[in-house]
Amino acid sequence: MKKLVLLIAVAAIFSLQACGQKENVPAKTGLSFAQKFPDAKKVKWDKENEHEWEAEFKMNGKEYSANFDSDGKWMETEYEIKASELPTAVKTTIDNEFKGFDIEEAEVSETPEGKVFELQMEQDGNDMEVAIAPDGKVMKKAEKSDNDNEGGEEKDEGDND
Repeated sequence: MKKLVLLIAVAAIFSLQACGQKENVPAKTGLSFAQKFPDAKKVKWDKENEHEWEAEFKMNGKEYSANFDSDGKWMETEYEIKASELPTAVKTTIDNEFKGFDIEEAEVSETPEGKVFELQMEQDGNDMEVAIAPDGKVMKKAEKSDNDNEGGEEKDEGDND
């Protein structure tokens, strides 16, 4: 019991110090964050919408963002990785299905449903946003062209099963 009280107190202090803004992060959200990311540094909170908070922070030499709802439920964590850090199955899918595309940005997205690798790729002025599961299955694909009007037209070819 003492451990729980101490953890709550530390989380409350942590979230208030890390907030860096006028709005206060809900106590449950700050506690959940502190439990899930005890090694986080330089935490900055922003309110995404009425019920969702995003923490941007550094951990293990990488920049992260994590989203929680106002009740402290973790929703998503994202962080950038190098293309060389992608799993073999993901690299194989890229080589087979996206030949000639250059990876401009690679990011890991983790949610309660699992992990996907989100990629921003480009080939000859055409931009592609792709989400690939660790096993190499393409979960989502959206094409954007520099030639399209008003910032590009998205073609979503996500999996519907």
